[in-house]
Amino acid sequence: MTGRPTVAEVDLVAIRDNAETVRGRLGPGVRLVAVVKADGYGHGAGPVARAALAGGAEALSVALAEEGASLRAQGIDAPILVMGPTLGAQAAIALQAGLETTIYDSVSARLLAEAAEREGVRAPVHLKVDTGMGRIGVAHDGGVLDMALDLVRQPSLHLVGLMTHLASADAADPQSALRQWARFLDVVDALRRAGIEVPFVHGANSAAALRWPGMQGSQVRVGIALYGIAPDPVSVQLKPALSLRSAVAQVKRVGPGFPVGYGETFVSEDEAVLATVPVGYADGYRRAFSNRGRALVGGAWARVAGRVSMDQTVFALPGTASVAVGDPVVLMGAVGAEAVSALDWAGWADTIPYEVLCGIGPRVPRVYRIREEGRPAASVDADFLASL
Repeated sequence: MTGRPTVAEVDLVAIRDNAETVRGRLGPGVRLVAVVKADGYGHGAGPVARAALAGGAEALSVALAEEGASLRAQGIDAPILVMGPTLGAQAAIALQAGLETTIYDSVSARLLAEAAEREGVRAPVHLKVDTGMGRIGVAHDGGVLDMALDLVRQPSLHLVGLMTHLASADAADPQSALRQWARFLDVVDALRRAGIEVPFVHGANSAAALRWPGMQGSQVRVGIALYGIAPDPVSVQLKPALSLRSAVAQVKRVGPGFPVGYGETFVSEDEAVLATVPVGYADGYRRAFSNRGRALVGGAWARVAGRVSMDQTVFALPGTASVAVGDPVVLMGAVGAEAVSALDWAGWADTIPYEVLCGIGPRVPRVYRIREEGRPAASVDADFLASL
């Protein structure tokens, strides 16, 4: 329960349905891995993970060992891959939680092997190949085979996966992604000729998984599509899962020449209704939306007037508008046929939907809801969450 009207509502049935939609686009035997890093892209990792697993995902992936350990603490026992570096105490955290980790050079291999020996376990690992992303990974033409041979000789390590990451799977020109995938297949073939077979060969994100069935490998790592955003240039019907809502805190009816906000960057030209809403950049409603963003205030379109503050934002409506304190405000989401999307937010801030979703701050409560046929959305209780 929250007293503040500013809340992020997460539709878990949409998450489940999106997982089912993606699952239906995969080839036979291809495993769906739900990417729930960054607290499930701001949606809440635990509830999202349960909903995705209910929709056909068979495994999860995170960026940090701590994220995986948190899911374990919430009772989630599905396979979990840590895709990012595992440094220092993170190795013990990952091993104690039974997570799969990523090896990307000789140092990471040595440190994890030593940690596994201390913990008395055989650690499942995925070898990351850099085929053109330029971040972590063994260069595709720089000793991958030697690294793989060293890993299979390590008694404390178990090589279960070979992975890469595509830099431009959502680009209009497919040549970069196709080159990367060809390099990756060359590595896979070299390992096979050396007698090294791994259960999971993977590199496809949402865009590649939905755009190129031939890049699905034995599993795909799907993030943004799970949350209801179809990566360009893919055409697939997905359901946005998150909406950000608030309510009007104060109404002012003003005449021409009325300034608003820090720096007085907005001055009314005509009679206007100004609605102050308790949301600001500390909540993830970005300062870049100043004098650019729009919201649905009491079901009517309103635009941001002046600069977005840390805790409050003012929206302007025509002087004839009927607005009252407590009227609902939809900052992201739909009202009937009208909607504000994460893509809209990204356009106003010259960024990508990933960033705006992850940027919705922790002081905004997450309210989990389900849709029922013919009825309004209802809050999800603990029993429903446990059933997912």
